[in-house]
Amino acid sequence: MAHVLSNVVFPTERDPDLLSLYIDPETWSVIDEEPVRVSNRAQLGHILDRTTARIVPGRRVSFGTYFNAFPASYWQHWTAVRQVRLTVRTSGPVSILVYRSNGGGTKQRIETREVTGETESTFDLVLDQYSDGGFIWFDLVADESEARFDGAEWTTDQEPVRTGKASIGITTYNKPDYCVATLQSLAASPDVLPLLDRIFVVDQGDKRVDQEDGYEETAAALGEQLQIVTQPNIGGSGGFARAMAETLERPDSDFVQLLDDDVRIEPESIRRSIVFGQYASVPTIVGAHMFDLLDRPKLHAWAEVVDDGPFMWRTLFQEKMPHDFSVANLRQSPILHMRLDADYNGWWMCLIPVSVIREIGLSLPAFIKWDDAEYCLRARDAGYPTVSVPGVALWHVSWVGKDDSIDWQAYFHIRNRAVAALLHSPVERGGTLIRHSRRADLKHLMMMQYYPVALRHRALRDVLSGPSHMARNIATAMPEARALAKKFGETTVHRDTGVPLRARRGRLVYKRLKAHTFDSPEGLMLRWFTLSTLVSHWFHRPRPENVRAPEVEFGKGDANWWRVPLYDSALVSAADGSGKNIYTRDRAKFRSMLVASVRLHRQLQREWPRLAREYRAAQAGMTSRESWARIFAERS
Repeated sequence: MAHVLSNVVFPTERDPDLLSLYIDPETWSVIDEEPVRVSNRAQLGHILDRTTARIVPGRRVSFGTYFNAFPASYWQHWTAVRQVRLTVRTSGPVSILVYRSNGGGTKQRIETREVTGETESTFDLVLDQYSDGGFIWFDLVADESEARFDGAEWTTDQEPVRTGKASIGITTYNKPDYCVATLQSLAASPDVLPLLDRIFVVDQGDKRVDQEDGYEETAAALGEQLQIVTQPNIGGSGGFARAMAETLERPDSDFVQLLDDDVRIEPESIRRSIVFGQYASVPTIVGAHMFDLLDRPKLHAWAEVVDDGPFMWRTLFQEKMPHDFSVANLRQSPILHMRLDADYNGWWMCLIPVSVIREIGLSLPAFIKWDDAEYCLRARDAGYPTVSVPGVALWHVSWVGKDDSIDWQAYFHIRNRAVAALLHSPVERGGTLIRHSRRADLKHLMMMQYYPVALRHRALRDVLSGPSHMARNIATAMPEARALAKKFGETTVHRDTGVPLRARRGRLVYKRLKAHTFDSPEGLMLRWFTLSTLVSHWFHRPRPENVRAPEVEFGKGDANWWRVPLYDSALVSAADGSGKNIYTRDRAKFRSMLVASVRLHRQLQREWPRLAREYRAAQAGMTSRESWARIFAERS
């Protein structure tokens, strides 16, 4: 029996920005016009439906693309599958050229076949040369006559290791429109639904998914597969823990597929992730890549790791991200052909085996931030890898227009990073984490950002209090953090109401005009700048006129920690461009927070070994089904 590993598909939406992810013509042109090369713009008119397309005379089309090239290296390394069959259906005279690549992105021809009429062509392929990386794909070439592509798939006769279905867990807070769109995509995907047991929508908001337009029709189409679970807002970790707990009660589910709410899915990616999980040699967390929902050809996350030294997350080859597939497709991007191994995968889309949940527990009660990374590190410590698989992806609202390091989320950034490090860091006293945290305080203080420092200190005090605080404040930490913002004027976003807000000295622009040579200080200059700035902020009172009105204005990209501290006050654009914030020097806040920062970080450094023992001893209890059952019951 042939088992489909991957279908060749075209986008579900008629969006020209998506085409470069699915199909890669050598030339792009407008229908009914003379051929014109327009970089990475294919023709929607030649896409006939989800699996068929027209190949016009004289044209060559490659399926060596993100969503349609077969990730041979990942299948060879993480599964026992070695024999794969490519089946291509075509109509009319066409040449089929099958290619492979190696880990360096070098292209090699495997086979060429010329066919005519309605033909089903099969190519038997062996996965034995892809240990470092590489894909397999095919091109279609039409000569003098028009041809048609009628579909293709990658299959194997090998039986999967696991045969159970997956339940989907969507956690949402007041994004019912996104959730209904996701449910509609699933309802319209007959290849995906047979692999699904339940679809749990964990609704933690007051704008209910089941009251959104289109929900009733979609719910009727999904029938018993859909289940809405309502609970108070206990964050992403609380919602995903609920999805895990519900899935554990499903005897037909071998996996839970976690999905964020503000996403657009590629249904074939859901199917591929489940199939990959079924074939993985050991129970494996199967992650998905993240494209930008508002700039759809841009890939923001491929394989993510946690560096042991600072205990901080990052994307592998971070300097290469985001990668814009409208500029350089898979065939033109050698680095993407390397097999990239991940430490963790974001919970925008992540498949977790139920057997792993039974062994290592549910999510850490972290509310948001680091719950996904901590979980995958916990699984890794237990012998279960995380694999971010090419061709498995969705579109998520990216962080480009956000700066959550200075809003209420600053509390969770440092609290959960410190807790995750106490649980998993292999380096003595967390490596350089404490030094990095102290530097972050100094930068915020020098930039007159007192609110995030207050949140960070609250977080450190909670960490020092011991692990019991996490379950205790899971429902209160966020509203308390947001309420604290009222004490800090810098958190007010001044929006354009007809009378523009301006700085006294106008706007200072550095990056775009490049007229100023002063850049980030390094070495001795860095030490001198930091020391002199700290002394200045400790002793200097701001001039009254600079308190009454902002002294200067910065664009968000120019408001760096080595520029803003030179002024008494600054008007800085919000990250999303919706307004402006006013940062004003406050000597009293600066002094008290600087002293508190030194004391808290010194205490954390001194007590790290004891805290690590306490948190590691409490980990199983914090993440157990029983602990989460109490949290759910207390807030039901």
